[in-house]
Amino acid sequence: MKSILVADDSRTTRLAVSDLLRKNNYNILEAANGYQVLETINKNQIDLIVLDLLMPEMDGFQVLETIQEKDLKTPVIVLSADIQESTKEKCLNLGARIFLNKPLKPLSSLLDIINGVFNSK
Repeated sequence: MKSILVADDSRTTRLAVSDLLRKNNYNILEAANGYQVLETINKNQIDLIVLDLLMPEMDGFQVLETIQEKDLKTPVIVLSADIQESTKEKCLNLGARIFLNKPLKPLSSLLDIINGVFNSK
């Protein structure tokens, strides 16, 4: 079973994404900030990260930078309310595989995107 880390400071968003993925047979871990993301990926085998950008303490950009510095190969899907093209470019340059705007409608489309990432390996 693939493990996905869902990182978002919004409990509502985190639960919605986590519930969808759990119902589709993914093992889900959750993080509410960037420090929790790094702690989780250091302690667990994570196959994919769904990452928000605007989080307290350590944001998604800092997480992407750390993942890049450590040369981790875990694919990252950024899910952000920030619609600026410069933000998207920055995330992709920092190694994010995909950048999606939230709210993602329908949320279930995230499944196809995640399955595509796993099938492209």
